[in-house]
Amino acid sequence: MSDDGRMHVPGPDVADPVASGSGQGAGQGPAHPHVFPRITSFRARRSTISDKQQATWDRLWPELGRQVREGDGPAGLLDTESWFGRRAPVVLEIGCGTGTSTLAMAQAEPDIDVVAVEVYRRGLAQLLSAIDRTSDPESTSAPVTNIRLIRGDGVDVLTHMFGPGSLTGVRVFFPDPWPKARHHKRRLLQPDTVALIADRLRPGGVLHAATDHQGYAEQIAEVGDAEPRLRRIGLDTENLPMSVARPVTKYERKALAGTDVAELLWERTR
Repeated sequence: MSDDGRMHVPGPDVADPVASGSGQGAGQGPAHPHVFPRITSFRARRSTISDKQQATWDRLWPELGRQVREGDGPAGLLDTESWFGRRAPVVLEIGCGTGTSTLAMAQAEPDIDVVAVEVYRRGLAQLLSAIDRTSDPESTSAPVTNIRLIRGDGVDVLTHMFGPGSLTGVRVFFPDPWPKARHHKRRLLQPDTVALIADRLRPGGVLHAATDHQGYAEQIAEVGDAEPRLRRIGLDTENLPMSVARPVTKYERKALAGTDVAELLWERTR
């Protein structure tokens, strides 16, 4: 997601070729069914970060951040227990944008570890700064320690950095709808990607998608319902392993005033 709430993809501010690589190294997950180079779901744009954000990045990224690609190949499987320093359920958010929802949901569920993925450095820098502010002695909230960040393409992350059954949840909020029919192939939530998400979810794990685009909502619903390992559930479903109470962001309050947002949820059944 970008600042406007939609997920885009690497442009001039993305230094790493994260979107179209192939290859598989020792210890990495199985190859993804996409034929590479894959058609990505992002659009190019320029963005910069402030000097203060750069200083925060330099201080926190080595501990809290990872790149999806290392050199010419993808990164290996994540050891989330080592990275977070504990054993806890892991939720992956694809396209976290500036991290407003990420931070709020992580604060509401301190017993869940959140891995936030974004291609844009600016969004990740803003999230890092927000995390850092929670550690300020004058902050009214407790320090947030259950968020880690990955810079790169969400499908690459799913393919190479997480193994089967390793995730308690996957969140995809306001992915770019690519409204023109000729661009629909660029939408993130295609059958192959939803199948990959289902594979990475543990039994009982949840896929939570949200979109304000009716046509994309219909496609997501069709694709999710067609995946045999997923069962559609509602927002009022009880005893889920993670919260599905998504906070309303500034983007929604301003840009989506009067626009219906579709919340789409599935549970991994087997």
